[in-house]
Amino acid sequence: MQPMTTWSKHTVDNPLRIAVLISGGGTTLRNLLERIREDQLPLEVVLVISSSSKAKGMSFAHEANTPCEVITVGQHPDKAEFSQAIFQACREHAVEMVVMGGFLKQIAVPSDFENRVINIHPSLIPAFCGEGFYGIRVHTAVLEHGAKVSGCTVHFVDDHYDHGPIIAQSVVEVLPEDQPEDLAARVFDAECHIYPATLAAIADGRVTVSGRQVTVQPSN
Repeated sequence: MQPMTTWSKHTVDNPLRIAVLISGGGTTLRNLLERIREDQLPLEVVLVISSSSKAKGMSFAHEANTPCEVITVGQHPDKAEFSQAIFQACREHAVEMVVMGGFLKQIAVPSDFENRVINIHPSLIPAFCGEGFYGIRVHTAVLEHGAKVSGCTVHFVDDHYDHGPIIAQSVVEVLPEDQPEDLAARVFDAECHIYPATLAAIADGRVTVSGRQVTVQPSN
């Protein structure tokens, strides 16, 4: 029988403490901060970690008065050392869930963060995913293959690209006149809804993980 992972219920007064990992513009971070504030979600971004000292997304952390650290592969060339630096910072800030928001570096997830790291990928996994599939490359491949639908997938992160258990997916229709940028914009719109909604479900204690099977109970 597979071990089961569950979360206790959090509230606005006792929010789920999350860290957001970024590498560039931070649009996912910005969306999360806005949704938490506007929708009164039981989440709190307590740490932002950037893999680049030049990432523009750090400005959103500064505006929100959220602690921000830069941890780069240049500082830690070894993957295990790089990963350890990231998760040690998370431990020091009592992070309960790590959220990857356009984070382009692969990390090794330690045992105490198993099923506590999530990512959103701009396709319907297991299609158009894995090493090398990121950003506009994904949408270009979708169109080149003549796919009729695309979308986005929220999944737990393990030690392989886009491989962890799937939590939620949102389908986006591919239109005949689509260019990669058009499809990317519509998929990102879907991401802006499903990512905070998934985090809210986790914070609300409505998500259960058993092996690769993830159950999300509907909200009351």
